[in-house]
Amino acid sequence: MYEEFVRDRITQLRLKKGVSEYKMSYDLGHSRGYIYNISSGKSLPPLTELFAICDYFGITPSEFFDDNIARPELLQKALDGLKKLDENDLKLILDFIDRLCNNCSHDVR
Repeated sequence: MYEEFVRDRITQLRLKKGVSEYKMSYDLGHSRGYIYNISSGKSLPPLTELFAICDYFGITPSEFFDDNIARPELLQKALDGLKKLDENDLKLILDFIDRLCNNCSHDVR
């Protein structure tokens, strides 16, 4: 069950990034078939390599395993930027999010 999730999630994130299995394998410093072997179920990445894959996509391991996040790399960039803002700017951003989520079922604060 988890093995299939890992394979599918890597494929999903790779396709969103627009890179081939070969390019991703090369970028991670592996042979050309490395990601193919993972995607096809022949192997799974060890934990340290899974961390490298998360870095490759610009996401945390937590975001990797949360497949409800459509664009985790964009969310991570947003969070990195929000961490640099002061309280007043954060409140402005929250007001803007509230306005954008006008039809949301709950308040983001």
